[in-house]
Amino acid sequence: MTQPRTSSRQPDFRVYLGSTLLFIYIVFSTLIVGVAILGGFFLPFPMRYKIADIWINCLLYMLKLCCGLSYEVEGLENIPRDSAAIILSKHQSAWETVALRQFISPQTAVLKKSLLQIPFGGWALATLKPIAIDRQNQKEALKMLIDQGIERLQEGLFVVVFPEGTRVAPGAHKKFNAGGSMLAQKSGFPVIPLAHNAGEYWPRNSFLKYPGVIKVKIGPAISSIDKKSKDINAEAEAWINKAMQEIDEERTEG
Repeated sequence: MTQPRTSSRQPDFRVYLGSTLLFIYIVFSTLIVGVAILGGFFLPFPMRYKIADIWINCLLYMLKLCCGLSYEVEGLENIPRDSAAIILSKHQSAWETVALRQFISPQTAVLKKSLLQIPFGGWALATLKPIAIDRQNQKEALKMLIDQGIERLQEGLFVVVFPEGTRVAPGAHKKFNAGGSMLAQKSGFPVIPLAHNAGEYWPRNSFLKYPGVIKVKIGPAISSIDKKSKDINAEAEAWINKAMQEIDEERTEG
């Protein structure tokens, strides 16, 4: 894994104030929406999903209002309109764990099983068909990813996988895990690579959110037909790394 870039950015009063207001909003809104989703556990999945979507839309609005942080997407035309796919996404921040739902939907994601134990928010998440894996048991986690991933894809849900396995700071690179590409090989569904620089503005393990515009690039579909998992993974990783370099260059020039 390469070393992350060091940042010279210094937070000012607006950054502290906006981040604090957003934190307060997240705490209270998660409680309210969590109760609403749990109370509607008997409702059809699309209705529960819609409630979660409303929360995410409001959260991203508050993120822009409080912190001055928005996003731009390039390559939306690469998202299939008539079938599901596996999204292999760069993982830098908490931002992509919620924001991708605004333009890739309906979807589910591969996540840590422990997240479902968080009161209200995690409990509500458990009703939205996540693929929750135990990272301590890699063999069982891979089996669950493939079995439940195929089931979700066949239901018409996009499956979001963060192949780095954990959030990686801007400028750093971590070798891709093979779970997502193995799901593609076994299911026959295509892979859509996705790159972004959310970590520049919403850093990993940080309370602070900085103003700016997150850049998202979505690549063309990578067919999984008659391909080995390692080849699918290599193709997706190469595209994402190249896109990340382009995003960094555009940000520097800007």
